[in-house]
Amino acid sequence: MLSAVTVGVYGSTAGAFLEELTGRGVELLLDLRQRRGVRGPDHCWANSARLQRALASAGIGYRHVRGLAPTTELRRLQYREDDRLGVGKRNRVALAPEYAERYEREVLDRFDLDGLVLELAGHSTLALFCVERDPEACHRSLVAERLRAGHGLSVADLRPGPAGPSLRGRRDLPGLLVPGRAQGDAGPA
Repeated sequence: MLSAVTVGVYGSTAGAFLEELTGRGVELLLDLRQRRGVRGPDHCWANSARLQRALASAGIGYRHVRGLAPTTELRRLQYREDDRLGVGKRNRVALAPEYAERYEREVLDRFDLDGLVLELAGHSTLALFCVERDPEACHRSLVAERLRAGHGLSVADLRPGPAGPSLRGRRDLPGLLVPGRAQGDAGPA
C-alpha cells in the first residue's frame, strides 16, 4: 500500500535529509515547488540539479509535479500575510487561511490526484517535498491531507530536529500523537 511522508528543506542538512528518507524507505520524492532553487549556502543542496544527483546516489527517484506547485499569485498572497504577521518564510508556522482555501480551490481541485495516485501504484513510500520546515506552513500539508482523506494514504510528517529530520506526528493516527511532537517527547505542546 502506498504511503507518504512530508519533508522540507529548512533546518536540515543534506546528509540528515537523505538518511531520513532512506531510513523510511522512500522510493520517490515528489518536488512540489514552483521554483526549484533555495537561497543560501546552508540549503544549496536542495537546488534541483544537486538534489536530483543526491537522491539518485541514494537510490531514490525524483519527479517534479509542477501542477501541485502554488501559483506566483498565491505565493505573493502568503508573503503579504507573512509580512503582516512579521514572520519570514523560514520561520512561518501556519498558512494564511485565504491561501489555503484558494490553493485547494485553484490548484488541488483542478489537479488529477486520482491519476497521480494510479501512476504511483508501483511505489510503496513517497515523499512530498517543499522548502518550509513545518508542514503546517506549507502547501504540501494540503496535498498530504487530500491524499490521506481521498485515497487512504498513511501520511507522516518529518521535521528537522537537532540532528536532522525526525517523525513528529502522523495524520493517520489522530489522537495518538500530539502534532509537532515525537512520541515520547516530554516538551511542551
